[in-house]
Amino acid sequence: MKLTDPDRLFPVESGVRKIARALYDSVADLPIISPHGHCDPSWFAKNERFPDPAQLFVVPDHYVFRMLVSQGVSMADLGVPRIDGGTVETDPRKIWKRFAENYYLLRGTPSAMWLDHSFEHVFGIDERLSADTADAYYDHIDSKLAQDDFRPRALFDRFKIEALATTESALDDLKWHQQIADSGWGGRVITTYRPDNVVDPEFEGFADNVAQLGALTGEDTATWEGYLAAHRKRRAFFKESGATASDHGHATARTENMSAADAAALFAKALAGTCSAAEADAFRGQMLTEMAKMSLDDGLVLQIHPGSFRNHSAGVFAGFGRDKGFDIPSQTDYVRALKPLLDAVGMEPSLTVIVFTLDETSYSRELAPLAGAYPALRLGPPWWFFDSYEGIKRFREQTTETCGFYNTVGFNDDTRAFCSIPARHDVARRSDCAYLANLVATGRLGMADAHEVAHDLTYRLAKQAYRL
Repeated sequence: MKLTDPDRLFPVESGVRKIARALYDSVADLPIISPHGHCDPSWFAKNERFPDPAQLFVVPDHYVFRMLVSQGVSMADLGVPRIDGGTVETDPRKIWKRFAENYYLLRGTPSAMWLDHSFEHVFGIDERLSADTADAYYDHIDSKLAQDDFRPRALFDRFKIEALATTESALDDLKWHQQIADSGWGGRVITTYRPDNVVDPEFEGFADNVAQLGALTGEDTATWEGYLAAHRKRRAFFKESGATASDHGHATARTENMSAADAAALFAKALAGTCSAAEADAFRGQMLTEMAKMSLDDGLVLQIHPGSFRNHSAGVFAGFGRDKGFDIPSQTDYVRALKPLLDAVGMEPSLTVIVFTLDETSYSRELAPLAGAYPALRLGPPWWFFDSYEGIKRFREQTTETCGFYNTVGFNDDTRAFCSIPARHDVARRSDCAYLANLVATGRLGMADAHEVAHDLTYRLAKQAYRL
């Protein structure tokens, strides 16, 4: 028995399926470029065994536990750590059994496909996870994790990962990346500059964070000029540690291009904690434009991840912190919001700004036309709710006719769950090949061109866009 269908996600009609399969076979074994994600660099620095199946598959993966939480299972019972010091389940076998008993809740979701792929292709399991098979699953995976072949670096090589980017705060000392570099291991794990905690006036501890930024750089971050200089120094530090991109997870896509005097006045209000919500949004927007201008100097790719109402549940945020499955898509304006940034730097061919969205309605109406016009702008792949077969299909259908394939940047997995990386990339490769097969079958693309596009979507575009 196989957990995964060899022809999964391919078109139903046999002739088109044959084309999709041929395209997929040509890219299935290409190396993985993972240019944006949230894996822990300490895994590769220390190269210790993953603790247990629950810590590998359940506790870090909000795609998984949010569905169980939606059906009444508590995060604490799933072992998700609390930031308020409250008690959570610490017995990994109990966490795993609770997960297995509720695994059916994931039926039909991308998470189930990713997990089944990992169970079968990474751990060699060929029966469904359920309450009845929970213990056998746990024992099998746990025994594998005890083997050297299942340590992080060995799996990295086995997954054929050519480059993997993690994401660190502007205040991070990057010690794990330094340890990786000093180890002599050949795997390429690079950092990404994520300055949200020092550019968002509504981020907890913003003023203290900015003061720490000043202490790290020797700049006077109580002044606008010193604050910008501190960012330049930290970006240079990240770049020296391998970074090729920055990333910005703002609530909106708003950008501003204020005068230095107006920006300095707004910055003073942000430090004093007297910004209104609209002023905080304006400051974040100003900083996107400032970061784009810095990118012209240092070459870092600018990623914008707007449109998420982050930490929607106040109770979950207070108890468990950020990134716990309660980031909810919201309507996003791009045409007007991005105009100040695009007026400032949008025609710069040496700049790459990658825009992501959680608002599918903006694909054909706003994002594809913008990316099909401005040299600096590229479309990021579907993420969070839409990095799935249906999401990728809709993305291609709504953007290709307007901005083509070459104003997009391939796929990234954006994950904290290490073993899902090959599974997610496999879904993207299958989904894209299914789309290309339909173009071939309807006479819109030649087979030779389809093979080339499949290779580009799988490998070259991400490598090129992220300057890897």
